[in-house]
Amino acid sequence: MRAEFPDFRLGAVLATSFTGTLSERRGEAVERIPTPRRLVDWLQVYGLDVDSCTPDQLDLARVLRESIHEAATAAALQDPLPARAVRILNDRSRQGRATAILTPEGTHHWQLEPASALEDALGVVAADAIAIIAGERDGRLALCASPTCRAAFFDTSRSRTRRWCDMNTCGNRQKKARFHANQSRSAIPEE
Repeated sequence: MRAEFPDFRLGAVLATSFTGTLSERRGEAVERIPTPRRLVDWLQVYGLDVDSCTPDQLDLARVLRESIHEAATAAALQDPLPARAVRILNDRSRQGRATAILTPEGTHHWQLEPASALEDALGVVAADAIAIIAGERDGRLALCASPTCRAAFFDTSRSRTRRWCDMNTCGNRQKKARFHANQSRSAIPEE
């Protein structure tokens, strides 16, 4: 990864990891795919290899990302799904033509069409989001407890009680803040 860009926040779930390419949504937002090349890099991490991305395709990807975030947030809160987000997810999924391939080693690989590789990759991301939001996977959608983050994430922990989208970032930041607040309170002399 290039040093001038913020690191990706990678997770095991494709769709919610994609929404994590914009973090700290309620604080100082951090855009982790600021350029078309950066989107190509992110997709490659998830085995969705595309050769290129135009600025218009990056905009398309960001619209998909925000639609996934809106629909996943609504699902986590058990609110009605936003009609526009549902339409965008369905459109992206329908327009992708990726094929799931099983390799001789027993691993899953996506075959993307050269003429539409980026759209195919976005179709895979949209299809993953649809499966999660529709409750087809074992786990539950939740929202990060960090007041500056509030990212939607897919909780597959045994108890389904995870509080943070990422313990190494949001969870640690909240624990540190709580620790410092407790330290400050205990440092105030009683009268």
